[in-house]
Amino acid sequence: MSTEFSVEVYQNEYLAAGATEVNAIVTVTASGAPTGPAQPSGSAAEVIIVDCSGSMHVPRSKLSSAKQATAAAIDTLRDGVEFAVVAGTDEARLVYPYQQGMSVASPQTRAEAKDAVKKLAANGGTAIGKWLTLADSLFSTSSASMRHAILLTDGQNMHETPRQLARTLDEVAGKFVCDCRGVGTDWEVKELRTIAERLLGTVDIVAQPEDLEADFRAMAASAMNKAVADVALRLWTPMGATVKFVKQVEPTLVDVTARRTEVPPRSGDYPTGSWGSETRDYHVCVQVPSAATGEKMLAGRVSLVAGDEVLGQGKILAVWTEDTALSTRINREVAHYTGQAELASAIQEGLEARKAGDVETATAKLGRAVQLATETGHTDTAKLLSKVVDVEDARTGTVRLKRKVETVDEMTLDTRSSKTMRVRKKQPTES
Repeated sequence: MSTEFSVEVYQNEYLAAGATEVNAIVTVTASGAPTGPAQPSGSAAEVIIVDCSGSMHVPRSKLSSAKQATAAAIDTLRDGVEFAVVAGTDEARLVYPYQQGMSVASPQTRAEAKDAVKKLAANGGTAIGKWLTLADSLFSTSSASMRHAILLTDGQNMHETPRQLARTLDEVAGKFVCDCRGVGTDWEVKELRTIAERLLGTVDIVAQPEDLEADFRAMAASAMNKAVADVALRLWTPMGATVKFVKQVEPTLVDVTARRTEVPPRSGDYPTGSWGSETRDYHVCVQVPSAATGEKMLAGRVSLVAGDEVLGQGKILAVWTEDTALSTRINREVAHYTGQAELASAIQEGLEARKAGDVETATAKLGRAVQLATETGHTDTAKLLSKVVDVEDARTGTVRLKRKVETVDEMTLDTRSSKTMRVRKKQPTES
């Protein structure tokens, strides 16, 4: 494997007498991934899912921009990649290739696919679960290890119940990665975020249809640069320890705690999806049995694994001490990402309260978000917050809700609340 992985652990391993909670930030870096034509031709498969419901005609530029964006993504696929295009309404229809299965990217098949996309028309409803089920069946015909989907919608999942969609996500999770995009302002942020998180992808708003092409091209290019599929973060913990949570905290916040697969003895795998040359951070929290002052414990061992191969490893330690200067010191990486998680929660809970008409809670939560964004230097988030609240004092989080807020500003803030900033690293405690 030409891609190399390194694992670094950042933590304050010192605990006060009686303390049992160990926190660590695990930084995983993959480097040396081959890109472009250098990759094996059959290593990747791509399914592009385009919403073709009736609302995609309003305005008309929406569907025409979606067609251009799909064509751009098709052009980005390198030769040898298997691909398909799906039209989504209250049903799911294979647009290209013309019979069930995947086509292999070449100048000819790319041209044929773009011709098929030109003929797309908007009509019908929205049943996203059916779209994902068809994508899953298409991927099942491929032997490619890297399986990626792009899903575009402009509306809510009106022709399925939440339970039906949840059941579909249970069925397809772990089989492919899916990046989700909402165009316009009539879709539901929470709905798309749930899909993206379950399928280890990203979610974002594309407010203007003309911006779709660049976004689709970037998503397809990113997928083409992935080199190692189905990587898991494996966490071993000692007897008597409990894993409180495992969360990806950079580049986006994704809680993978409930996605654990047991690996006896005393280990569990948490999915991380496919990797190219990139760095991601994870927050691991472990509850360990209390020990006497001066004792030292291996509280956890973190490994990156692909199948049976260990790609990198790091240790999480616990040392009990009477020295309060040591035990009360908060590790800067842990503090940074704890603040980032609180910022995301404050924004999402504040916006929910605002929708529900709970002015007091909305003001308190969004005020706290302004305060956190200011403290952490999250200037992009601070700008988005200023479109929803009038800031009187950013340092103390004193704000007033704006009476009139553009829907696109509210949705952009909500969608991007889970994007995080990387903390500047010092030397790790263990690598």
